[in-house]
Amino acid sequence: MRNSLYLYNTLTGKKELFKPRRDKEVKMFTCGPSIYARPHVGNYRSFLYEDVLQRYLEYLGYNVQRLINFTDVEDKAIVKAREKNLTREKLITPNAEQFMTDAAALKIKLPPHIARSSTSVDQAVHLIERLIEKGYAYRHKGDVFFDPLKFKGFGRLFGLDMGRWPKEKRRFRRDTYTGMRWNLGDFILWHDDKSRGNEGFSWDTAIGRGRPAWNIQDAAMITKHLGCEIDICCGGVDNLYRHHDYTLAIMDSLLGREFAHYWLHGEHVIVNGAKMSKSKGNIVYLQELLKQGFSAEHVRFFLVREHYRKKLDLTGDRLREAAGRIDSIRSMTQEIRNCRKTKGGADTTATPDKLTNAFERKMNDDLDVKGAVDEIESRLAGFVALTRAHKVGRDACEKVLGNLKRIDQVLQVLLV
Repeated sequence: MRNSLYLYNTLTGKKELFKPRRDKEVKMFTCGPSIYARPHVGNYRSFLYEDVLQRYLEYLGYNVQRLINFTDVEDKAIVKAREKNLTREKLITPNAEQFMTDAAALKIKLPPHIARSSTSVDQAVHLIERLIEKGYAYRHKGDVFFDPLKFKGFGRLFGLDMGRWPKEKRRFRRDTYTGMRWNLGDFILWHDDKSRGNEGFSWDTAIGRGRPAWNIQDAAMITKHLGCEIDICCGGVDNLYRHHDYTLAIMDSLLGREFAHYWLHGEHVIVNGAKMSKSKGNIVYLQELLKQGFSAEHVRFFLVREHYRKKLDLTGDRLREAAGRIDSIRSMTQEIRNCRKTKGGADTTATPDKLTNAFERKMNDDLDVKGAVDEIESRLAGFVALTRAHKVGRDACEKVLGNLKRIDQVLQVLLV
């Protein structure tokens, strides 16, 4: 069962048996936050499903090398720094620190080093030079653009209809564009800044004064810290519009082969049925939920319980229900911890092995956390009933707790 993990691969549109390039080694890239602003709970849902994935791979015996990044060089950061009259460091530092605080509270397992766009500029320049040499990228008025028509199969991750591609030449100079839209044209890799109009956001490099566009930054950080080939690339569903297809095209163009086989995408958090957005004034932050009396474990459980590929509607009632659910499970685990040796043997339907088998069966099905928790809750309820009837002894309780401890290395919410 442990070698039967199936993950839904956006690239192929189906669940596939997970097989890394190397037997017990997994390289995984997970898109991190853009730290020109404070991360919200929608961002953390993505980071949490990726955390569960990493922890479950480790549970299965894999050694996981995970890269998560801070995007600290982009159009939005420049605009906000100007609005607030701040340097790049003064703009991003509070948001980076808040992310680290929130991640610790939510028990997100972070790598020892978090890569930054600003510390991968030389690598971005190196990749751009290679893309120009290979004919995939070109200079235009100081900037550098990637021509998607040079890359066979462009847009296959999203499933883009290339029949819509315009005949005339189009270039898109911004790092990001509002909404779920496709820019049918060449995308930018390098922003020229010979005039030095963006001090703090540009560098003197082999290709001139400027900064790497968002579109090349992930490729730069991946190749710098993980190498040219990885196993899994993760992010939110919004990355399916432009961003991940850009990364795939850049990397596969450079290598001449597939750089990542498994692509996972998590759905959005909505609030009371509406999309979370600044214009609606409904962006929710972790600290707000904690002030309402919910614990970080409550929030973590709420964000990971529903399947990562389904939209999650954040409402007060749903969050309270999730909190009550996890409190009930934790109460049962505490009751098992307190059980004392009595006469009789454990009912075979509640044996520790069946608990872990049920957990693995559900998790192997594309990280079905909800199904796994349902199984755990049901079996714990049966086991607690036996302890109350004095039909199990201390050894059985200790075995169940031992298995719960292993399971909770993945979920991080079951034990008090």
